[in-house]
Amino acid sequence: MANKIVLISDDLDFFDYIREKFILRKSDELFTFSFDELPEKIHLVPTAVIIVNSENSKNKTLELLNIVKDTPVIVFGYNDDEQFKVQAYQRGMFDYITVLASDKEFQARLVPALTVSSLLEKNRKYRDILVRNSVISRNNEVFLDYNFIIDKELAELDSTSGKAVFMAISPNDKVKFLLKPNMIETAILKNIRKNDILMTYAVNKYFLMLFDTDLASANKLWEKIRSELPQKIYAGISTITNQKRQQLINEVLNKLHEAINYDKDTVNEKSVPLSMLQTTASPYSNFKQFRHEFGKKVEQVITPVFYHIQQKYSEKLPGTLLEQGSGDGYGTFYIKGKHSSSSFRITCPGFSKINIDITFQKDSSNIDAKRITLEPEELEPGLLEDLLEQFISEYKKENTNGYT
Repeated sequence: MANKIVLISDDLDFFDYIREKFILRKSDELFTFSFDELPEKIHLVPTAVIIVNSENSKNKTLELLNIVKDTPVIVFGYNDDEQFKVQAYQRGMFDYITVLASDKEFQARLVPALTVSSLLEKNRKYRDILVRNSVISRNNEVFLDYNFIIDKELAELDSTSGKAVFMAISPNDKVKFLLKPNMIETAILKNIRKNDILMTYAVNKYFLMLFDTDLASANKLWEKIRSELPQKIYAGISTITNQKRQQLINEVLNKLHEAINYDKDTVNEKSVPLSMLQTTASPYSNFKQFRHEFGKKVEQVITPVFYHIQQKYSEKLPGTLLEQGSGDGYGTFYIKGKHSSSSFRITCPGFSKINIDITFQKDSSNIDAKRITLEPEELEPGLLEDLLEQFISEYKKENTNGYT
């Protein structure tokens, strides 16, 4: 593999000085730029390593380090300015060398940088594959297929007894279209660590998994993220214990919508269904009364949300038909394609729970089904809309070839 090395300096003599230290192969390429040429030229060169002369250009060097990511940068200095070195390392500098370094020392420092660069290039190729397969977003490493990711990480946490926190993040309906695309995810990615995982489940709505942290630390991080956005956003936060994926998702979504409904910045204490807090008998003292209350849910919550989602996606799923229906004790949302169909069916089998049965069917022998169980008071518009967004997202992933 050929190495591409970029030299940056405002002193032309530096280029002659540094060239003598290289042991280059015929396939290796060397480029030279002044700082003033960078804005126009550096993006044209896929670099392996950048070597910067910081003499009389310390501020320019620090500005460059703020811009250049995923490329090893070696900074040359003419003295051991500890304060400058600390600032450079904080901005991602790979190594610092003084002009007193021998040729052998320089070569010994360059080899690790080239090795790291080779690994980064492989990662970029793998990332391109993930983007093409709709696993991560193009501009930021935001995972799109959160189901597999969450299952994998929960299994890993369970096997290692690790600790982590899970968050659901969203603006409310009034401001979600005022935020520019990627604005929320950029603020989140700027503040989380490399091993933390950001996932999207709908437009401007995210799941975030934070490792080796607790609720107090997660709240501090959330305050930092929220303060960087011009519009107010909300979060539901839960400690990961031994929950299954859907149980964990429902838990943080319930807290998220509690935060939105009561205009709190975040809800992180354990959400307790209202029915468990009652000291008197359940308000649904008989099945007939419960069915009557569920009928109101169908009319006031389920049907309006189903209609809203149907209108939203009616022209965004080519080759499919979106339908909805409701009746005494049920509400159903359908996605029908040429070779597959999916249903999202809400029923009330008793007078204490509401069931949501989700079915994906490609043929008579290939059926995937799961059930979500909610308390009656938990079925509110925001949560139902998020569950439908997940349902549609899963359908699209199951039908990547034209949704047919």
